[in-house]
Amino acid sequence: MRHQRKGRRFGIQPSHRRQMLANLACSVLEHGRIKTTEARAKEVRPLVEKAITMGKAGDLHSRRTIISMLRNKQISYKLCNDIGPKYADRAGGYTRITHLGTRLGDAAEMVYLELV
Repeated sequence: MRHQRKGRRFGIQPSHRRQMLANLACSVLEHGRIKTTEARAKEVRPLVEKAITMGKAGDLHSRRTIISMLRNKQISYKLCNDIGPKYADRAGGYTRITHLGTRLGDAAEMVYLELV
């Protein structure tokens, strides 16, 4: 039984799941908006929010933590120098999920995950 287990499993190995979520977070931070399934968007949203909060601090510890979370130095640089200062006066709620409807192939709920 899955009592007190957080998060969705997506039917893949935990290492693959962590890498997939890191790649989705990097895509959101790089492009500003991605189209994905609702389940994936709900899983990656807290990761993006925490990364932006750390990017607002911009100190060395935050930069290194972002690199270890997202595994991408370029996104870390962009987060601390461009995105973080943009949200300096905002106290959370950096992302928005917009519903698009179902996908034709498997009827999965599709959404846009975008930065506000």
